[in-house]
Amino acid sequence: MTSSLTQLWPVLAGFGAVFGLAIGSFLNVVVHRVPAGLSVVSPPSACPKCDRPIRGADNVPVLSWFRLRGRCRDCALPISVRYPVVEAATGLLFLAVVLRFLPSAATGAAVIGHSLVLIALLYLMAVSVALTLIDLDTHTLPNRIVLPMYPVLAVLLLVSSALTGDWAAALRGLGGLALLGGVYLALAVAVPRGMGFGDVKLAGALGLVLAYLGWGPLAVGAFGAFLLGGTFGIVLLAIRRAGRSTGIPFGPWMLLGAWVGAFAGAPIWDAYLRLLGLV
Repeated sequence: MTSSLTQLWPVLAGFGAVFGLAIGSFLNVVVHRVPAGLSVVSPPSACPKCDRPIRGADNVPVLSWFRLRGRCRDCALPISVRYPVVEAATGLLFLAVVLRFLPSAATGAAVIGHSLVLIALLYLMAVSVALTLIDLDTHTLPNRIVLPMYPVLAVLLLVSSALTGDWAAALRGLGGLALLGGVYLALAVAVPRGMGFGDVKLAGALGLVLAYLGWGPLAVGAFGAFLLGGTFGIVLLAIRRAGRSTGIPFGPWMLLGAWVGAFAGAPIWDAYLRLLGLV
């Protein structure tokens, strides 16, 4: 099974990218409806300007926007370029996750177990795109998206551990959930104007996934959020685009830092420990 997965990786990568395009189209609906308290499944997709339902032929990710020249077929009003950008970006991000985490050195049940980790990471990527856009738009991290992360990720990762026998990863994930969630909770209590409880709830879910991958990804992901977010804030202050009291959404930086940790946390952490002479 290992060799067959290795031989099929171009097909699986292509499927991941196409699947990401479709998910990106759905995420556009999520980003628009969830902050408004609306259902994401009913009614069907419609033009936000004239409310006319979008035809199936006009709902092909990215291509339909170009075919319609960025305008609604019915009212001819412009359709935001953000729609195809989100779709294309999600497709590319899904492709990156598949290429990085597609299992290639396992056999039997372990392949299924590692594949569940891949599914968990694809789910996290979809959530990351939605939460980033919503937080930038509304400065909120909706419970409707954040709270389901816990059962979904926990089930996928626990079943993965059961299939691979890697219970140490599961225990490490629970430790990461408590650790990162606890740090953010302490910050939210100590500096209530600087950290929201939406960030606290997101931190626990990110800690679960990052620590499951390893302590290096958790350390780099956690530190990366503050480094990236702090650098961005300093730049805004330097160019006078923000003041000391300006609220800056931190969710996007938590998510970006987490993905730096997931993709490159292990080698970065190992290099840091070698620099300190600890390994």
